[in-house]
Amino acid sequence: MDRCAPAGRYAARAVPRVSVIVPAKDAAATLGAALVALERQDLGEPYEVIVVDDGSTDGTAALARAAPVVTAVLESGGEGPGAARNLGATAATGDVLAFTDADCTPEPGWLRAGLAAMEDADLVQGRVVVDPAARMGPFDRFVAVGGLSHLFETANLFLRRADFTAAGGFEAWLSPPRSKELAEDVWLGWRLARGGARVAFCADAVVRHAVFPRRAGDYVAERVRVRYFPEMVRRVPELREAFCHRRFFLTRRSAAFDLAMGGAALALAGRRHPAALLGGALAAAPYARLAIADARRWGRRRAPAVALVAAGADAVGLGALAVGSARARTLLL
Repeated sequence: MDRCAPAGRYAARAVPRVSVIVPAKDAAATLGAALVALERQDLGEPYEVIVVDDGSTDGTAALARAAPVVTAVLESGGEGPGAARNLGATAATGDVLAFTDADCTPEPGWLRAGLAAMEDADLVQGRVVVDPAARMGPFDRFVAVGGLSHLFETANLFLRRADFTAAGGFEAWLSPPRSKELAEDVWLGWRLARGGARVAFCADAVVRHAVFPRRAGDYVAERVRVRYFPEMVRRVPELREAFCHRRFFLTRRSAAFDLAMGGAALALAGRRHPAALLGGALAAAPYARLAIADARRWGRRRAPAVALVAAGADAVGLGALAVGSARARTLLL
């Protein structure tokens, strides 16, 4: 048997146990590497790869059709990644659905490890790491999943096709203006978990995520999107315990920044009183330690500028979370 076993080569001999679904939109720059990585899987049995072109205007579809590992290329109407994944799942024949993205390159043992984890689970989140070959800057964009986040990121997710169908697939329920939908994977995962699905994390099922250059201004502006997390928490209250920091903060860093802002307000209000100044300094200390440690990773020369930009992004995030909390009528800071 060949080292790679895409279903197209064995269609007459066996039904694939797993179907890999890859939504892609204008992904010609990264899809080729993703498909090569899928062809190199060491599963040792048939599997199929379904690429769903979500209204691309570049060579995404042609690239997918030319790849020998691809079993089928489907065309969707540009309705978003959730709808594209649903279309791919409808066409899938495997008992297990393995989701990844067009900007991800699975390691050779990805399918083998994911399927092994499925023997004792119904929903498996795999590990997502930064592509080690990429040159990364402090403001660049990527996805990393080092443990069970309970956000069920579809960059690396396994579940049974029967469970996916019974749950109704991905539901587009949070659609920011001029941006792609959010949290369709979060909502599907929690619907399954609420129904009794056994959830697991598999550190051996690894995909590498591409790194996309991003300017400092875009990095700060991107933080506006956290305003949708309160709405996610309103719909999935379990996230307070499973994901949020101490239930009411998005992350440990956001909690430290909020404390620092409270300390600054205290020091400003009581600037003539030493106790107020001391209290403000103590309140700012946890954030200062985090900010300095993160900034120093980029070298002493760049650290001050990196810290300043990051503080601006944290301020934007605080405002966005405040707005989101008011709209969702649930507090998350």
